Amino acid sequence: MLADSRKKYYVMPSAFPKIPKIQYEGPTSRNPLAFKHYNPEEIVEGKAMQDHLRFSVVYWHTFRNRMSDPFGAGTAIRPWDDGTESVKNAQNRARVAFEFIEKLGAPFYAFHDRDVAPEGKSLTESNKNLDAVVKVLKSEQKRTGIKLLWGTACLFAHPRYVHGAATSSNADVFAYAAAQVKKALEVTHELGGEGYVFWGGREGYSTLLNTNIKREMDHLAQFLHMAVEYKKKIGFRGTFYIEPKPKEPTKHQYDSDAAACLNFLREYGLKDELKLNIETNHATLAGHTMHHELEVAAAANALGSIDANTGDPMLGWDTDQFPTDIYLTTQCMLTILKMGGLTTGGVNFDAKVRRESFEPIDLFYAHIGGMDAFARGLKIAAAIRKDGRLAEFVKQRYSSWDTGIGPKIENGKVGLKELEAYTLKTGEPSNVSGRQEFLENLINEFI
Repeated sequence: MLADSRKKYYVMPSAFPKIPKIQYEGPTSRNPLAFKHYNPEEIVEGKAMQDHLRFSVVYWHTFRNRMSDPFGAGTAIRPWDDGTESVKNAQNRARVAFEFIEKLGAPFYAFHDRDVAPEGKSLTESNKNLDAVVKVLKSEQKRTGIKLLWGTACLFAHPRYVHGAATSSNADVFAYAAAQVKKALEVTHELGGEGYVFWGGREGYSTLLNTNIKREMDHLAQFLHMAVEYKKKIGFRGTFYIEPKPKEPTKHQYDSDAAACLNFLREYGLKDELKLNIETNHATLAGHTMHHELEVAAAANALGSIDANTGDPMLGWDTDQFPTDIYLTTQCMLTILKMGGLTTGGVNFDAKVRRESFEPIDLFYAHIGGMDAFARGLKIAAAIRKDGRLAEFVKQRYSSWDTGIGPKIENGKVGLKELEAYTLKTGEPSNVSGRQEFLENLINEFI
């Protein structure tokens, strides 16, 4: 047993004995187990890089993914996992998770309730299992200083949620899901979580022939209002998030993209209670870019956190690959810096190693690459902002709205009659070029 003056911690054999704590070695390093660009203490726009990026490791893909696919069994080599769904194995896995996160140097992690603890034969047993693992999580958080970015409940994997959870056609399923969220919220609060995510994995439909859309969306709103009420009752001060996704596993999900989520929140009086957690691969499945989804959310003052991954343009599903595209990470950080940075949210690696990358060390390679890619994106975005040409171009493009007739339109001082008189007097308007190619070349100067 290892002790300090306050608490005794269980010490288990290292799951990664040959891997040291990952250090920053700079761009010239050829060490695959070192950061080339992520220097946690480096100051960018007046704030440490680690505080800008707030990296988070996800429990599900990193520690629960067996790396199977529809055509083959899992390939993951995870020596610490005995393959059972026992509480003891779950507790051991939690300690391994914190060893990994601590060596990686990420400040946060995120989980679904059923990731960290096994489902029992009843809700009572499931809650008991979760409590047993939460004790370990709490102890490991104290030992390492690693924090919970956000928690959530898995309301899509169990067969009871075949027709959805909050949008199920079965009221008893709605009630079960509500009870599961109640417990997940309590656990997130107990662990000091900085947020809680609602991802509607099966909140949608496969066919409209058996679906009452109005009733299902009303029920979803009721569900969220109940969660908001309970959040306030227990004193949880973390941010609530909705995570958009258009499909998979349903044909259509009600949280299909940022705009749909914002419309839903406004319609049901929830706009002030929830922000959005935007994921790259979900954005592309919706036919958008990540940059688009971030800008839509930020424009509504609703961008709260991001899930950092990417998809494969040659494949049409949610592949959840680690981000390595510097253009992507630069675009993300341009939007995040413009809105003043993330607060309770973070850059959460909702990403998994490829099925062919099955050794434990591959988990480190993947996260190091993603963290370096976002560090480069942050520095490039800051350089573009300091240069000022991009912002000045956009400002000039909209300059007609800053003087003359523009402010009168924006402030509601004129109507159609006044604008007709104005146009009859001024004649045909003249436009200036949007210079897309010029701006793309400008960005390339910094990449």
